Amino acid sequence: MSDHVHDENCNHDHDEEAVFIVTDEDGNEHEMVLVYTFETGDQAYAVLLDRNDPEDDGVIFRIEEDGEDEVLVNIESDEEWERVMKVYEELVAQEEG
Repeated sequence: MSDHVHDENCNHDHDEEAVFIVTDEDGNEHEMVLVYTFETGDQAYAVLLDRNDPEDDGVIFRIEEDGEDEVLVNIESDEEWERVMKVYEELVAQEEG
């Protein structure tokens, strides 16, 4: 999903990575690093990459507030997923352009 290049031109701090433990559909845990956030409408989304396999496709989660905390939530709706992917692909194209 993500073609983000981790170099001196990327727009986030590599020294203080936000790391999340994400369990996949097979029950395997992956250390995921937050590499990008973006908004569409009034909803925020986070792009995470596998810390141990940065060449693998990224994963996009919806960011929701839970009291004072922010939590990552799977995107379940096909309509929401298509909308988010379109915005994300446009952002990646602008970043590469």
